[in-house]
Amino acid sequence: MDTIFINKKEILERYKSVQAEAHKGTQGHALIIGGSYGKIGAIVLASKSCLKSGCGLVTAYIPKCGYEILQTSFPEAMVMTDSTEKHIAAIEFDLEPDAIAIGMGMGQEKETQKAFLQFLKSNEKPLLIDADGINIISKNQEWFDYIPEKTILTPHLKELQRLLGGWESEDEKIEKAIEFSLSKKIIIVVKGAPTMIVAGHTIYKNATGNQALATAGSGDALSGIITSFLAQGYEAVDAAILGVYIHGLTADIASKVMGYEAFIASDIIENLGKAFLSLKP
Repeated sequence: MDTIFINKKEILERYKSVQAEAHKGTQGHALIIGGSYGKIGAIVLASKSCLKSGCGLVTAYIPKCGYEILQTSFPEAMVMTDSTEKHIAAIEFDLEPDAIAIGMGMGQEKETQKAFLQFLKSNEKPLLIDADGINIISKNQEWFDYIPEKTILTPHLKELQRLLGGWESEDEKIEKAIEFSLSKKIIIVVKGAPTMIVAGHTIYKNATGNQALATAGSGDALSGIITSFLAQGYEAVDAAILGVYIHGLTADIASKVMGYEAFIASDIIENLGKAFLSLKP
């Protein structure tokens, strides 16, 4: 097992500045799928963080109940709606995204699970699975047969436990995560303190972030940031590395002026600009 610490040096070796001749068509198109009645905010946060991390275009695919919420709260996003009012029952779209994130606030309705499976069977795009997407696939692990290699999963510890089946020690947790990553040929972003990325035999430990990130919606914002890098053409492991670093850096920057308690997920998005500027020479 190799352990690499994600510091500014590691980031600068991977980060590519936006070219002067860039336009929205060259910066990638991300599709964010999820949401359900009462949880449309998850898609708002993921979509905003995705676009604010350099992606050129973002389309949100949500149940009908979230249409006005998304169009009003985030006019920069394009919106497609499911045929069902309160949850996703079919995932059908006529666009060619460069990367897809799925699962945030999605719920686990039977129709949603069937739609998720059909989506997995047809999808070939770079993929990030979060939240209810992880919970659903934890119960149906044969579905990993339909997941592209280098797909990124972003579980918090409870979701990781559902995925791996639990552990008795930190060492066992890491060993099981490595084994799972190797067997399924996926990348696991283990959210925590610190956040770790498990990519086969290599563990990346993030050097940014603090307790301010212990707030609702923080993970949705992280998924959006990572998906942005995927859509911009970064390799999956580099997208994950850049995403967790920038995500944590927003909390390091903001907590100096607002403390830990007042920090919310929207503050991650508000501080993305400062985080990116800190990478400039």
